Amino acid sequence: MGGVTDETTGAVPADVTVADGATADATDDVPDGATRRETVPTDAGDARVTWYEPGGGTEPWTVLALGHGAGGGIEARDLRALAGALPARGVTVALVEQPWRVAGKKLAPAPKTLDTAWRGLWPALAKPGLPVVAGGRSAGARVACRTGRELGATAVLALSFPLHPPGRPERSRADELLGTGLPTLVVQGGNDPFGRPEEYPEGPYALVGIPYGDHGFALPKRAPLGGDEALGLLVDAVAEWLDALR
Repeated sequence: MGGVTDETTGAVPADVTVADGATADATDDVPDGATRRETVPTDAGDARVTWYEPGGGTEPWTVLALGHGAGGGIEARDLRALAGALPARGVTVALVEQPWRVAGKKLAPAPKTLDTAWRGLWPALAKPGLPVVAGGRSAGARVACRTGRELGATAVLALSFPLHPPGRPERSRADELLGTGLPTLVVQGGNDPFGRPEEYPEGPYALVGIPYGDHGFALPKRAPLGGDEALGLLVDAVAEWLDALR
């Protein structure tokens, strides 16, 4: 672990495992609920991983790595819900920020660049020595689908997979989803303009629809269920699917 230091003290924290070349961020930079955060250099720039790890004697058995979309970061409601709920079930959740986001840029780069960054930070995700499920929302889901098998992921979780641009169903991205070669779960909002559940082709993946949800799993005020209930459905679906992988 040469070159790995805590940005506050210059020392390697004794209870933190950090990937080669990565830097443990200052403790006061770690969000509430997270256990640690590290900056990871990649060929596309510095990425950042925020870790949510089991505590209270719960033994971790897998890592769920989740990348964000092109229109936002790891503050997305679905990513936060999973990070808040799954560690209690033995799942270490790693929320990954792409280099463009870390650098403060407003526009995401080309898919090839996103894939390069994901490949570069993968050793940090695998460092705990646990099986890693590759996942993400929207553009992050596409990255996971494209790279999961080559990187040795055990499965792929695709949240709000953008099956096509809004209003352009002829520009399907189904080939990315159908070609993962791994156990795959898609969780999709019932009103997602990037692809509603009924638009998805048959294939070797599981699909769970969240009623009335849009691309960010937000619900209209007229929906007969609340936002927390919808996120509960999402978390339960992902947790059950993960349990089936054990």
